[in-house]
Amino acid sequence: MKNVRAFRGLALTGVAALGLIAMTPALAESDFVTGNGTIAANAAVDFEINVPRFIRFQVGSTGATQDLVSFDVNANTMGDGNDVAATTNGTLGVSLLGNVGDISLDATTTGPLSNGTDSISWSEIIASSDDAALDVPAIVDSATGAAETITANVGNSVVNRNAAWTFAYSNTDIVGAGTYTGSVTFTASNP
Repeated sequence: MKNVRAFRGLALTGVAALGLIAMTPALAESDFVTGNGTIAANAAVDFEINVPRFIRFQVGSTGATQDLVSFDVNANTMGDGNDVAATTNGTLGVSLLGNVGDISLDATTTGPLSNGTDSISWSEIIASSDDAALDVPAIVDSATGAAETITANVGNSVVNRNAAWTFAYSNTDIVGAGTYTGSVTFTASNP
């Protein structure tokens, strides 16, 4: 009986010792050198940096503010085909930063601009960028338009681009009176 208790006690001591060994922190490499003349001892240390994947994309105001781009069409020039500049937020600052390589940028709408009765196609909205490397993606009615590929410009994996996007109304049709509204969601994603 005493031998069984002693064996169990020895086994528990061994398990406890293994647990302590498992909890011992890893130490840097060490080197011990002896001799005459010039001697050197080397110790290497490994480093690791974990960087998360991210995309930060901004069109217009920062935070949760959703900007309104608005146009006031003059009745005397309605439908004459001359572009109408925006009266509010005609140019929006755009910033795209990401470390995932090339970034796909697209635009999605749920339908044409509407006053509740009549509609104006998104094709009437002219969008341009002051930087072709961060161009405005195609805006189409009730769908996601063709994507623009924004290429990495810092090393092989980082996109860090800024542009100004300008919007105008092409004014090619005579449409019913009213306030036409719609929304575009621009999405930046890793293809």
